[in-house]
Amino acid sequence: MVKNDVQLGEGVAIYHPDLVNLYGCKIGANTKIGTFVEIQKGASIGSNCKISSHTFICEGVDIEDGVFVGHGVMFTNDIYPKAVDAEGQLQTEADWQVIHTRVKARASIGSNATILCGISIGEGALIGAGAVVTKDVPDYAILIGVPGRVVGDTRERE
Repeated sequence: MVKNDVQLGEGVAIYHPDLVNLYGCKIGANTKIGTFVEIQKGASIGSNCKISSHTFICEGVDIEDGVFVGHGVMFTNDIYPKAVDAEGQLQTEADWQVIHTRVKARASIGSNATILCGISIGEGALIGAGAVVTKDVPDYAILIGVPGRVVGDTRERE
């Protein structure tokens, strides 16, 4: 479902609007959103991006223009997630702080990657499928593995 508070740029393609969950987010022009994607309030997606199916983009994630996000990519926004407070009551938004994540222009994130919060993925970087990104990724770096490690430079592949 695409809520009324979503800001959609011109030419955004949401192929199955009944099979997505978008609320309070901003999506730039000509971006494509796959099936079973959730984009939460406060997240922003740039123009000319592709967000593949089964991806979760939480509050606090900013994705710049021209980024590819593969199938089943998971972003986080809390370093120490908990369901309840010290008294055993369900936590509310007042009980935690959003930790922001930035994905710079033209980066590519492979399927099933997990992106921990508080990091930046560099311009033109390539995150391999299944990688767990635990720290900042330099511009044009190729990162693979668990935990992720830099193994190359995307400019060498051009």
